[in-house]
Amino acid sequence: MAALSFTLFDTPIGTCGLVWSGRGIAGLQLPEATAQATRSRVKRRWPGVTETSPPSGVQRALDRVQALLAGGDINLEDIPLDLDAAPAFHRKVYEVARTIPPGHTMTYGEIARRLGAPHESREVGQALGRNPIAIIVPCHRVLGADGKMGGFSAGGGVVTKRRILEIEGASALGAGPLFDTGR
Repeated sequence: MAALSFTLFDTPIGTCGLVWSGRGIAGLQLPEATAQATRSRVKRRWPGVTETSPPSGVQRALDRVQALLAGGDINLEDIPLDLDAAPAFHRKVYEVARTIPPGHTMTYGEIARRLGAPHESREVGQALGRNPIAIIVPCHRVLGADGKMGGFSAGGGVVTKRRILEIEGASALGAGPLFDTGR
């Protein structure tokens, strides 16, 4: 595995951490209760990571994440990733999830069908639950078959998922399924 570096950065949802290698973005840590807690979580998730200032390409990715979380209609699909540590099936799930535009959602079952594995929606959910690059691999845009939030493994759980979706303009606050499936 390539050497990893990270930086913390502020967003409207709190202080996040961005992890990268020479190949691309390897992780995005959503906010913990404090910036120090986020830093500690990054160091636990990516042992041996070094805190440093981001190079220009990483800074551009960071700026785009900040703009998205500030309500911008920003597509992050072209940001280079380093997913070498992820299993092949997970990488395929992440590729499909990255095609979901901001403000839209898709179900676990829809992703499974796109992968040619229509009965593997649970496996899709497990892959997204292990997504190391939240926001850039937009696992928050994936919902249960009934349009409900389902789980979210990041700090704050479903509340964080809902908040990010609302920032992106995906919600139509009210009863019942809150989101459309986009593409």
